[in-house]
Amino acid sequence: EVQLLESGGGSVLVGGSLRLSCTASGSPFGAYTMGWYRQAPGKEREGVSCISRSGGSTLYADSVKGRFTISRDNAKNTLYLQMNSLKPEDTAMYYCAADRFYDCTDYSRGYFGAYGAWGQGTQVTVSS
Repeated sequence: EVQLLESGGGSVLVGGSLRLSCTASGSPFGAYTMGWYRQAPGKEREGVSCISRSGGSTLYADSVKGRFTISRDNAKNTLYLQMNSLKPEDTAMYYCAADRFYDCTDYSRGYFGAYGAWGQGTQVTVSS
């Protein structure tokens, strides 16, 4: 089964940028639809972005459209989230998830990842 490890989080000032990475191991990375999620203290987890197995199709939450870019390198078994123009409301724990059955139309549903895995998360803090 696939294992996921996020990295790249940190503290940044408003307007700054970060690039998150999610490295997969244990199973063919290209077989999985991949998603980024976040959860702020006291709030429910929300879907941020999703990318298809080939990388040819992406989805974004309205709150991050135009600022965040999801991508993947199947040869490197790695998923990325480039985050620009960061805002305080982007502060959260960010998680990646993989699913070999569901596609991006399902990534905002609670069952995404049931046929894959979730990472442990990486913290992003945006301050003014």
